[in-house]
Amino acid sequence: MSDKIPVQDVTPPSPVKKGESVDLYAKREQIYTKAFTGLFRNVRMISGAFLFLMFFGTAWLNWGDRQAVWWNLPERKFYIFGATFWPQDFMLLSWLLIICAFGLFFITVFAGRVWCGYTCPQSVWTWVYMWAEKVTEGDRNQRMKLDKLPMSAEKFLRKTAKHAIWLGVALFTALTFVGYFTPIRQLTVDLVTLNIEGWALFWVGFLTLATYGNAGWLREQVCIHMCPYARFQSVMFDKDTLIVSYDPNRGERRGPRKKDADYKALGLGDCIDCKMCVHVCPTGIDIRNGLQIACIGCAACVDACDSIMEKMNYPKGLISYTTEHNLSGQKTHLLRPRLIGYAIALLVMMGAFATALYLRPLAELDVIKDRVLYRENEEGRIENVYTLKIMNKDQRDHVYTIAVSGLDGLVFEGRREVKAVAGEILAVPVELSIDPDKLPSSTNEILFTIQAADIPGKTFDAESRFIGPSVR
Repeated sequence: MSDKIPVQDVTPPSPVKKGESVDLYAKREQIYTKAFTGLFRNVRMISGAFLFLMFFGTAWLNWGDRQAVWWNLPERKFYIFGATFWPQDFMLLSWLLIICAFGLFFITVFAGRVWCGYTCPQSVWTWVYMWAEKVTEGDRNQRMKLDKLPMSAEKFLRKTAKHAIWLGVALFTALTFVGYFTPIRQLTVDLVTLNIEGWALFWVGFLTLATYGNAGWLREQVCIHMCPYARFQSVMFDKDTLIVSYDPNRGERRGPRKKDADYKALGLGDCIDCKMCVHVCPTGIDIRNGLQIACIGCAACVDACDSIMEKMNYPKGLISYTTEHNLSGQKTHLLRPRLIGYAIALLVMMGAFATALYLRPLAELDVIKDRVLYRENEEGRIENVYTLKIMNKDQRDHVYTIAVSGLDGLVFEGRREVKAVAGEILAVPVELSIDPDKLPSSTNEILFTIQAADIPGKTFDAESRFIGPSVR
């Protein structure tokens, strides 16, 4: 008896003849999307308008005498309305990114790639660029016909108008993005007057070309081949995840028919094979072939199919947001362990982030000891010299009181009270001296403390050492 596992070759015969070369890279097929209307299109337009308002509008808001949201890299200060963040607060940004990641995991388990379909910048800008195509070159059939025609004055003008809108949107996008790092009002004036600083000009130019290329030329290639989310999102799907799906039990067998025909008697399903779902898809897939990695969950096919079903007097929902369990006639479970786990983790991290943000210290104290370990003054006392770095991270001015503890008999020489304006870092020199007979050892731990006069009970500490001669 053989212990070998039987193997059968199921590789289909190659259609390539001997001696012929094979191109492993298929040529990209141009996607011409058709205009459509519907519920999910309206939802996408509202969400896109909100995102545009947030992105383009926030950069122009002021908070007092400065830009409301401004990442001031040269000064290492990050302003978000009434709060100022410093590099020391970088951990908060890490937590925020983790919260966003778990939020994306949660929504993916629950409703698939709705992030991609409604709020992803690549998708939002791509829809805007497709709108620019429609208003300059016409709808799907007109664009296909135009591209087949030889170059003419009309074609040149239409193409020029389209690319002018694309570049205009790209430039405005780049200018706004850079405007969060360089005050946008001055940046705009500098750009118009051609007096813009070199690095700002580089980033405006780079981001303009990146936006123009991604939304105008690459489009679905970014979603299918470049975006990592397209690769790992399927791991988080289960049979209860809401996905855009075609119902084959209802739709098959496909085929055209007259509006009032008894299509059931003809053995046909509800799908009339109009291919509207394919023509409106921004990634060019046929949703009737099942769930695919290129589907971004935008529901354009749902709107298109519903409009056809309405014209045919058929029930809507041949293509819809549904689940695999629902399609197979089983019950969909809204609450399941993985979704609950993500929800709990998300809520815990949001709570921890809010707590850390609320308890974030609005002042910071660092102590730098002088390189000279110690010295003896004219009175025979041992002296140590320090520089206190007091950082006022608040939006208000504060007067801080300085104190030191840890050794009995220490004499403090220097300013006991200092004023730090909002966002200022003060360098305060301090001298401490002590009778050598009161030194318990050559190295002694001491504690510097500052307290704002208008915030009683709130102190900020920093440890250091007082160095003296060896004690015999």
